[in-house]
Amino acid sequence: MAFDRRKFLTGVGAAALVAPSLARGQQAAKVVVVGGGFAGASCARTLKKLNGALAVTLVERDRIYTACPFNSAVIAGLRPLERQQFDYEALARQGITVATATVTAVDPAAGTVTLSTGDRLNYDRLVVAPGIDINWQALPGYNEAAAEKMPHAWKGGGGQIDLLRRQLEAMADGGVVVISAPATPYRCPPAPYERAGLIAYYLKANKPKSKIILLDSKDSFSKQRLFQDAWKALYPGMIEWIPLSQGGNVTSVDPATLTFITDFDKYKADVANVVPPQKGGAVATIAGVADRTSWCPINPVSFESTLQPGVYVLGDAALAGAMPKSASSAAAQGAACAAAIVARLAGRDPLQPHPANLCYSLASPDYGFSERGVYHPEKDLLLVDPGTNVLSPVDGDAALRLKEAHDAEDWYRTITTETFG
Repeated sequence: MAFDRRKFLTGVGAAALVAPSLARGQQAAKVVVVGGGFAGASCARTLKKLNGALAVTLVERDRIYTACPFNSAVIAGLRPLERQQFDYEALARQGITVATATVTAVDPAAGTVTLSTGDRLNYDRLVVAPGIDINWQALPGYNEAAAEKMPHAWKGGGGQIDLLRRQLEAMADGGVVVISAPATPYRCPPAPYERAGLIAYYLKANKPKSKIILLDSKDSFSKQRLFQDAWKALYPGMIEWIPLSQGGNVTSVDPATLTFITDFDKYKADVANVVPPQKGGAVATIAGVADRTSWCPINPVSFESTLQPGVYVLGDAALAGAMPKSASSAAAQGAACAAAIVARLAGRDPLQPHPANLCYSLASPDYGFSERGVYHPEKDLLLVDPGTNVLSPVDGDAALRLKEAHDAEDWYRTITTETFG
């Protein structure tokens, strides 16, 4: 299960190979990319690589981007927050204009984007990669004020991550940590379960009488056997998973008492981590690319919105079929979309992409496992290529788990370097 950089870059590498022929004879055009996460930054960089004459502007609210992969390792005290944070200086050196602002309006008919600074950008193509927003109306009792007592630590900068970390440090030994996992779709399907394992790692070392209750709105989850085997081996009796069919669906929360209310019971927490229901980022609605579900339907060949011609949607906000909402998926989609835009601007049909996803999870610093797959367009969906969806073996020994934990670090270093420079 060695990390194979070329396999990870499936779709990215394919895009780069067609760059010379696509770029020849192409007129300079303006592309605005909104959102500087893995999807948006990858798209912006690939656009400039494929055609340096393009005027590419990246619009991002924050000067420093805080990456989500392995942020639970920060919560567990296994890595500093700084390892999750990246700026956009390398993109600017590549010739990409970086605008630190939010989008207040999009006019697809006029091809303009209005920023919070008052600036108005003209575009020939618009890429929207807004990530997710918390759906504050979906879980009664949970709002932005409640998140200061029951942190989500799921988006934004390091404030929520630091808050949850400090709450764990302040909890007495013997305390109960309650984590709630929402129904799909949400960002990074295995992340709540990785978080449970890494918090258990911290508790085992520092507060061994404590317990974790994981309330789940689903009866199954990504890499389930791998996670549950890890919990049994590493933290016997410490993590209790309560699925939907056993009353794990959280229907409301009470932040004053740190209580989770489910269909059949109540769970009082000493530390409460709510992974809340989510929706496509606000820019998706502003740009008119979100449907009534608040997510964004796309053409899976080009990632162009099916609701707004000339506007493309990437990453967590996109309805991408079987392709999961992950950093790896987002970066691969960004590169594939860039190739499609360059082709369209050159008057060519885009090639069929095969974007790849590679997702590592940690149960401890020395215990990792992975899932990978390659995807192809079929009708209005991205479906997994036959034979490419590969999980770590469930009977892997300690040496394999250690190797995959090391491979996870290699993957993180590679994807952040490829995306942010």
